[in-house]
Amino acid sequence: MTKTAWFKRLAIAAAIAVPAMAPLSASAGPTLDAIKSKGMLRCGVNTGLLGFSAPDSQGKWTGLDADFCKAVAAVILGDPNKVQFVPTNAQNRFTALQSGEVDMLSRNTTWTSSRDATLGSVFAGTLFYDGQGFMVKKSANIKRASQLNGATVCVQPGTTTELNLSDYFRTKKMTFKPVVIAELNQIEQAFFAGRCDVYTTDISGLAATRLKAPNKDDYVVLPDAISKEPLGPMIRRGDWEFFTIVRWTLFGLIEAEEYGITAANADKLKAESKEPPIQRLVGTSGDVGKGLGLDNDWLLRAVKSVGNYGEMYVRNIGPLGIERGQNALWKDDGLMYAPPIR
Repeated sequence: MTKTAWFKRLAIAAAIAVPAMAPLSASAGPTLDAIKSKGMLRCGVNTGLLGFSAPDSQGKWTGLDADFCKAVAAVILGDPNKVQFVPTNAQNRFTALQSGEVDMLSRNTTWTSSRDATLGSVFAGTLFYDGQGFMVKKSANIKRASQLNGATVCVQPGTTTELNLSDYFRTKKMTFKPVVIAELNQIEQAFFAGRCDVYTTDISGLAATRLKAPNKDDYVVLPDAISKEPLGPMIRRGDWEFFTIVRWTLFGLIEAEEYGITAANADKLKAESKEPPIQRLVGTSGDVGKGLGLDNDWLLRAVKSVGNYGEMYVRNIGPLGIERGQNALWKDDGLMYAPPIR
């Protein structure tokens, strides 16, 4: 990569990561006050997407999105277990946030201009960079998306996936027959049962679905990514204190990875590190927490609860077989870039 290309990529990442926001008011907003009053963070998640948010056999929620909920709870309430996970589907997720049923969406939701501007909500950043793809039966001998003319395609309604699908086929002057199913488990069952030739969603979602197949080797995810899908946490507008905490929790987890602060060594670094950036992150110098309305151990609690961003990725996304790619740190040619905590 040339020096010019590197700086261009860095500028893009920084622009995506930091949205404009209104000035903070002197008092906490209604969402943050309610979370503190209840002693619980209500987090809207997927109904069951491996790697992002899904309950295990004991009902414990795991995944990248679920872990981020736990990190925010640890920051605000001091305990990562003080989260009420509320399963939402693609159609009711925004209503759940708008109505106050949940305090935050951490649910593989794509950041778009219309969602940021018209739903009374705002994205706090990008937790995972993705793209839309296609999965087919290996026996179909289809190698590229350009070979899908006339295919029957399973897709979820009310998603950017549905819009991208139409745009792609129209641009390529191809036709398709949609099979529109709202619930994730039902659309997966329909695809495996042969009701559609193709299943389309985010590539990470396809990888997760493939693991559920009766025989995963019977299916292949095509190499084409037809869209940009920056996925991130979303909150209601008007509570800028809560917005700031959520945003800097995300940035803090990224920066913790950059400086090598892990769940295992966080306490040791707090006690022994002489490096100023690490001292600020673990709370032994500076007064960052005060500006957020928190104590200076806010990020330490998050990292000790779920690890840094890299640890979260390896634990949750690693089993899906997806390389870090765009989700690597900026210094490793990825897009994960956090403004300095100081």
